[in-house]
Amino acid sequence: MNKYKFLLITFLIILTACVPEPKTQERNPLTREYHVFQEIALFNSGSESPDQQNLWVALIRDFAPYQEVHSRKISPSNHILLTDEYGNEYAEFDFSIHPPGKTLRVEITYEITVNEIFYDLSHCEGELIDEYTQPELHIEAANPQILEISKRLAQKESNVCEKARAFYDYAGDNLIYRFNQKSWGAQTTMGLMGSDCTEYSSLVIALSRAEKIPARYYEGLLYLDNKTENLADAQHAWMDIYFPSVGWVAMDPTLGRMENARDNYFAHYTPDHIIVTTGRNPSVLRGSSYMTHLYWPGNSTKIKLEKLDWKIELIE
Repeated sequence: MNKYKFLLITFLIILTACVPEPKTQERNPLTREYHVFQEIALFNSGSESPDQQNLWVALIRDFAPYQEVHSRKISPSNHILLTDEYGNEYAEFDFSIHPPGKTLRVEITYEITVNEIFYDLSHCEGELIDEYTQPELHIEAANPQILEISKRLAQKESNVCEKARAFYDYAGDNLIYRFNQKSWGAQTTMGLMGSDCTEYSSLVIALSRAEKIPARYYEGLLYLDNKTENLADAQHAWMDIYFPSVGWVAMDPTLGRMENARDNYFAHYTPDHIIVTTGRNPSVLRGSSYMTHLYWPGNSTKIKLEKLDWKIELIE
């Protein structure tokens, strides 16, 4: 080897050694702890006790990998525990003895840990599961308009992850947020009535299921801070989609509706979300959210829900 070639090789080795390694973004998931207090008050404004009165309250439970409940205290203690078809848990109260002019209260306190989750979407090929792919009430995946939109968006993408992102972006680009306190579902987003978290999530789930991509719905609580207090209500809904080789992947199309926030709420579970129930239509709730209340009034009973209140405190 001549000395010039030797010098050139030596120079290249030294130059390579001086080039810094590519920088990668460090992602250290957060874990947050919360104290959650729920209060429900029922007032009997009639002159007699009801013939029968029952209250079912959805309970916050362990839901791996998202959250863990460390303690749960329920008052009054004379209740029974139920579990529905989705695994949601409830306390059922028999309040048939409810004197006129009196208020009955339910108070529930929790200590909860919520985990931030980042997902690696570099491999998105493989088999899907069969669950959570069918149309249902408020998730009208067989609606002709939703089928057409889903097919149009999906045909431009090469895998499930890209299709899901297209559905998620479509909701952000096309829905108009309006806090309507209704549970209208995916099909109503085709109109001009405005959408809140239930419609945003229902639409993305319906578009996914129209392509036979599993997607499921959550209702729960959002811990509001200065970044989110003007974007949603504390009673909130979001979702996840099943990605092959990854599993269930969380997203919040409501908080991600602004273009500059899209990446933060797609394939990223932020630790300000607390799951109360999963499933769009849990049978125990009979079309309600968080709780349902039924009573048989007799001749002179009228019972009013005076309060359904949550307090969420971040434990620093």
